Amino acid sequence: RFLLKALDLFWHEDCLKCGCCNCRLGEVGSTLYTKADLILCRRDYLRLFGNNGLCSACSKVIPAFELVMRARNNVYHLECFACQQCSNRFCVGDRFYLCDNKILCEYDYEERLMFASMAYNPPNFAHLKLQTSHLP
Repeated sequence: RFLLKALDLFWHEDCLKCGCCNCRLGEVGSTLYTKADLILCRRDYLRLFGNNGLCSACSKVIPAFELVMRARNNVYHLECFACQQCSNRFCVGDRFYLCDNKILCEYDYEERLMFASMAYNPPNFAHLKLQTSHLP
């Protein structure tokens, strides 16, 4: 019944669909996204490429055909999805943490927490000084 204009072409309503979820783009809004010859709805574009289509670790472009890893709003190349402190790659089932917009392994996250708590609550070494002053 209606024709939609997108990418300087005219489309039947049933023909203009998202390349991922196959939703009819005319029904989900007035915006569509394209990358590497894919036509995508907003939700799938953000799910696949994040806000800007760049890897959150290396800041390089993520190709449309490439599988990615996500942590909240951050998107990563598979090879970039590693602890940004020690560079260890994650295995299936490993815990990771997003801290200050960086991915950390469990060990480095806990170490960062320990140092942060020491900075705010420095240990009291006065009792050790008194004990060592009485040694022969």
